[in-house]
Amino acid sequence: MARQDPYRQFRFRVEIDGISQAGFSECTFADTTTDPVEYREGDEIPVFRKLSGLTKYGNITLKWGITDSMDLYNWRQQVIDAGAQDARRNMSIILLDEAGSDKARWNIVRAWPSKYDPVDFSAKGNEVAIETLEIVHEGFKRVS
Repeated sequence: MARQDPYRQFRFRVEIDGISQAGFSECTFADTTTDPVEYREGDEIPVFRKLSGLTKYGNITLKWGITDSMDLYNWRQQVIDAGAQDARRNMSIILLDEAGSDKARWNIVRAWPSKYDPVDFSAKGNEVAIETLEIVHEGFKRVS
């Protein structure tokens, strides 16, 4: 059997419906949890049954070096101006192998930006100016 090395985390792509952002330096992809619900009927032994409750999805955080592109900022501004109803978009996070081929894809549904953090400035530094966007969503599935 051939050995399979795990993929590395530094090669990825983010696709957002209608937004053509070139690249991101960081993508924090949060977890999913299903709350347990304890239930017991009066005539049962004194032990709770564990039922599945609501499923929650954590937020996604994107970080990128500031450019002339205003697409992500405008998406956030759309939520500020008119609410999230018409701002929801589907998106995907794609893991790439070392050759640049797609190897794993997570499709995210009904996403919208809930927080925007503009760049911090310092005359003493020489780092790249980084913007941050926090995105909420209603679920994701790994499809490959």
